Amino acid sequence: TFEVFLAFRMMQAAVVTGLVLSRAVVRDMVPMDQAASMIAYVTMGMTLAPMIGPTIGGFLEEAYGWQASFMFLFVSGVIVLFITWFDLAETNHNRTSSMAGQFRSYPELLTSRRFWGFTLTLAFTTGAFFAFLGGAPFVAEYHLHLGPTLLGLYFALIGLGYMIGNYFSARYSVRIGVFPMMMSGNVVMSAGLLLACLLAFAGWVTPYTFFGPLFFVGLGNGMTLPSANAGVVSVRPHLAGSAAGLSGAMMIGGGAGLSVLAGILLTPQSGPLPLLILMLISGILAFLSSLYTWHVDRTSDRALESGIRR
Repeated sequence: TFEVFLAFRMMQAAVVTGLVLSRAVVRDMVPMDQAASMIAYVTMGMTLAPMIGPTIGGFLEEAYGWQASFMFLFVSGVIVLFITWFDLAETNHNRTSSMAGQFRSYPELLTSRRFWGFTLTLAFTTGAFFAFLGGAPFVAEYHLHLGPTLLGLYFALIGLGYMIGNYFSARYSVRIGVFPMMMSGNVVMSAGLLLACLLAFAGWVTPYTFFGPLFFVGLGNGMTLPSANAGVVSVRPHLAGSAAGLSGAMMIGGGAGLSVLAGILLTPQSGPLPLLILMLISGILAFLSSLYTWHVDRTSDRALESGIRR
């Protein structure tokens, strides 16, 4: 039944802990600027799944039915479980004594302006992508008339941009810094979305004019997210795991909300413009959040230099 399906999908979502802990593991090993570079390299590998996943899923559905995708996920999960169990050692040598102790550390994070700045940057940057995930299949079916396989191939274009953005972040984040990299990524994403909005407003709605500019959404996400992730787990290095978990929960929650909102805004008569405008607003808010975080970091540094505690 539909309810059973959703229940097991919720259980499957527990795998998000791997996404959160991987960032904390990196931060345990290296400083913030190096963490941004290393997280970018890790994310390049992670990008492979969403880039080729829809393509593989579309092929499996058409060839063997929708159940085949879940069998593929099961086999992949077992392989990852064995690799993690036998190869990953503990990196956190200053662990909190209990779960209650971890929750007691949350106020220290929640009262930090830098934590909120990085978290909002993460939430709005990924929010644009989550809105796309929630609305793009509807646009593809009702307005572009694409099947699952073709939709998967166009999704791969976004993943390719994400991989390139992560590569750029890995190569240059140490050199140019976390904050310029975050803001540059947000500008790239917003510029691509503005172009997509203008094309849709002009009535040019084709797979190329819809998915083509959204390549820059993937590119901008790839440039921004490694630096924002490295920043949020560096606010309080001794609370890297808590910071990763708390910011990750807010990021996924915000993204889920935007995904639902995208589904509400889209109708068979609306065209793709409501989705693109929603994504553009999210991109602009991500840039403003990055700018705020940079401002807070600069004022904090000045306060320290002048001997003032803030």
